[in-house]
Amino acid sequence: MDEGAILEIIARHASREGPLLPILHDLQDEYGCVPPAAVPVIAEALNLSRAEVHGAISFYHDFRSEPPTRPVLKQCRAEACQARGADRIAAALESVDGIIVEPVYCLGLCASGPSAMAGDRVFGRLDEEAAVQLARSLAR
Repeated sequence: MDEGAILEIIARHASREGPLLPILHDLQDEYGCVPPAAVPVIAEALNLSRAEVHGAISFYHDFRSEPPTRPVLKQCRAEACQARGADRIAAALESVDGIIVEPVYCLGLCASGPSAMAGDRVFGRLDEEAAVQLARSLAR
């Protein structure tokens, strides 16, 4: 991790109102996590305490301090997806090795749920079989 690269990401968002979350998202996209070494750099650049930056990272479950060791499948567990069988899908996904299944609460596909997200791709109208196939394709 290069401090110059972190400063470049910060500079892209410095003029925005509330730049912290966009900066954290860009860091996570770039490194697969928000590196702990970035916390003091962000804090100084935004005139925040390290605790404030760390608090945002630890509060939002989308952010992590270390890259995931396995592929991540985010499965929507919000009400619309629950009504269409998200619990059955979650149970089916437990049988797939080699991935991390993270529950999330709304991917914005309420009309076409149950849904899941792998990387930056969103999949709707999943059933147990389709979700397991998706998870297995990630695990390869």
